[in-house]
Amino acid sequence: MSDITPERGAFNLLNNCAQAKSGDRLLIVYEPASYGYFDEQAVDVVCNAARTLNLFVDTLDVGFSPDAPTLTPELLSKFEHADIVLFLARLGDQLRFSQMPQGKKVIVSFALTQELFGSGFSNGHHDAFLALKSQVNAVLEQAKEVHMTCPAGTDVVGTPQMDLSAAGDTSVLRFPMSVFTPVPAHSFSGRIALPGFLTGTGSRYYDQYTVEFDGQVFAHMEQGRLTGFEGAASDVAVANAQYDRVSDLFGIDRNFVHSWHAGLHPGCGYPWDLRDNYERWGGSAFGNPRIMHFHTCGAYAPGEISWNVIDPTIVVDGTTLWERGQFHAHRLPGGAQILDKFPCAAALFEAPDRAIGFAHSA
Repeated sequence: MSDITPERGAFNLLNNCAQAKSGDRLLIVYEPASYGYFDEQAVDVVCNAARTLNLFVDTLDVGFSPDAPTLTPELLSKFEHADIVLFLARLGDQLRFSQMPQGKKVIVSFALTQELFGSGFSNGHHDAFLALKSQVNAVLEQAKEVHMTCPAGTDVVGTPQMDLSAAGDTSVLRFPMSVFTPVPAHSFSGRIALPGFLTGTGSRYYDQYTVEFDGQVFAHMEQGRLTGFEGAASDVAVANAQYDRVSDLFGIDRNFVHSWHAGLHPGCGYPWDLRDNYERWGGSAFGNPRIMHFHTCGAYAPGEISWNVIDPTIVVDGTTLWERGQFHAHRLPGGAQILDKFPCAAALFEAPDRAIGFAHSA
């Protein structure tokens, strides 16, 4: 895929995701780079692209509120004067399952930095990944059996019972589009191989947001309920303590497993070490097909603790759509036609970005 630039990523967001028109009013809601999550160049590249498209641009610094995210009166007032609202702030992700003001295009960006705007993640045509999401949803809605495994020993099976109404997904647009609609977990059972840690979901942030293990730990699930952990006694104790603490902290259903999804976007690379910033990793890397992600701890999306499966194989009614972390989009009904229509997306599938923050990512 040639001519990948941050500017093209920003134009993809504005033209193809926001469908901006000359004269539209764009509000960019951002958090400062000092919080170590977004960088200020991401704001600059979108502002510059927006002005090139003759949009009126306003910006608002909303900082970062770890445990009490709200749409403040000042922000709601700014909403009133905007046609498009773009969150380059975790606030948008924290509130993505909440009710946003009606009549606005609200977009949450999972491209966190200028570097990610200038990657295949942001440059692959937005419509291609919307179409792939729609096709995956349609396949899962009709599926009789989905079987998920991974090299570390995941083995989960179930029949999807999809909720493809507006209530089944988030209330905002996402850029880039990198996952299908979450699959309710209540009809799935099996064991999940954890990748050496438990971390949050980006819903709320709390002390000890991530806990690490010394060895392999498996989570066992029965019909969407956590039934226990398997591994060294010390690691199992760490996992149980995390679930006890987080569920007590928020008064939520400890053992509820809400839903799962896998990454759709082969351009979704994470070029940094995940251990440097688990929060940032969890907020962007999940769109890579090498990651399958469960929402747990809390009977709501996205819950408060995530399970991340690395290099999943997902077989849907006998067709292997994900194979050791590679998404075979051409095996979807209509998938080959989508890739033919969008050569930029097809090029990303030909040369997927395998970097997901692990030393052995390659």
